[in-house]
Amino acid sequence: MSYRYPIDEQFWSKEEIIDVVNFYSLVEQSYENQVKQEDIMLAYKRFKQIVPSKSEEKQLCSQFEKESGYSCYQAVKKAKNSKAGEKIKMR
Repeated sequence: MSYRYPIDEQFWSKEEIIDVVNFYSLVEQSYENQVKQEDIMLAYKRFKQIVPSKSEEKQLCSQFEKESGYSCYQAVKKAKNSKAGEKIKMR
């Protein structure tokens, strides 16, 4: 990984930064390996508590995708359309 995660160090607490980084990490894992459906959904739920604004979510996820090549939207969409207990594997 040779890129930076888009985070807001000014307004987020250390715990919130860790939770957002965890969400990005699970999105990465869904592309590079696989991840449990419930893990990505739980991380996304927490991400939405930290970033409730849809426009801010789009901005952060777009920035993350530009940096990494991994789409938060596609990973969450696949997780939403999967059953609990299933493994998510992108590509």
